[in-house]
Amino acid sequence: MRMTSLIEQAAQRLEQLRRAGAEIPMGPASAAAEHATTPAQLTVKSTPVGSLPIPHAAPASISTSKSVTLDLDALSAAGIVTPNSPRSYLADQFRLIKRPLLANVRGKDAKTIKHGNLIMVTSSLAGEGKSFNSVNLAMSIAMELDNTVMLVDADVARPSVLRMLGLPASPGLLDLLDGHTDMQSVLLKTNIDKLTILPSGTPHPKATELLASEAMSALLDDMAARYPDRIIIFDSPPLLLTTESRVLASQMGQIVMIVQAEKTLQADVQNALSTIKTCANINLVLNQVRDTRSDGYGYGYGYGYGYGEAPGGNSKA
Repeated sequence: MRMTSLIEQAAQRLEQLRRAGAEIPMGPASAAAEHATTPAQLTVKSTPVGSLPIPHAAPASISTSKSVTLDLDALSAAGIVTPNSPRSYLADQFRLIKRPLLANVRGKDAKTIKHGNLIMVTSSLAGEGKSFNSVNLAMSIAMELDNTVMLVDADVARPSVLRMLGLPASPGLLDLLDGHTDMQSVLLKTNIDKLTILPSGTPHPKATELLASEAMSALLDDMAARYPDRIIIFDSPPLLLTTESRVLASQMGQIVMIVQAEKTLQADVQNALSTIKTCANINLVLNQVRDTRSDGYGYGYGYGYGYGEAPGGNSKA
């Protein structure tokens, strides 16, 4: 073989040089020549091209949801309904609030509501208790036997869900819409079996545009249809302070408006309602009603009907 004779010649030449006292560096080629001094020491194995192994790409990593642990005792002490809390007036009130919402999801009324399992919790202005109600409503639904719940912090300007639950900031909705991640990577699985959380995510200068994008519409369609037993609660910004909530409202099946007793003005409620004309299922939760069983204000809740009427009707706050 020509390859063998060339290596032999190289080896012989190197040996001649060494005998002459020359210092020869041992590089890869020299090492090959050093060890191939005779044809018998060189084995050339030829493999047919068709039998060469085909390299396979490494399997793509599968995204998994991050698990987080909620301090249920601390949450209960802060007034949040939890599965291990004893029966209370507050828990009973949220049972009353969730029943008609769940009935709409299950289509037990005259007709099934499109995106009925997408429920937005909002208010007219800040400080009326919408996030408190969002978290408690999600917790209450998570106790249902036939439903799971995803709590989405859609108040991208002032997110508070993670803070209320004692969790650190985390990527979420905005990162998902911006194409930087996938749903499984940003979902937070909690130690409440039926509750997952989707944080608001990394602040973005075009948050409103992302919420109004085709990507958001496609995401909501997928979220609504992927798991029939899943209820998705959106903690939304106040209607009169940002435009994000109005964009979200146009794609929701049900809306829960939080009104703070003896504080929220009737005009503010009517103005807020006038911004959401596309959702026919708008309900009212009267927050911080005076508890007649005590001397002070408690977290009493009353469920109000009639806010599905068009603004300008006979509805009253």
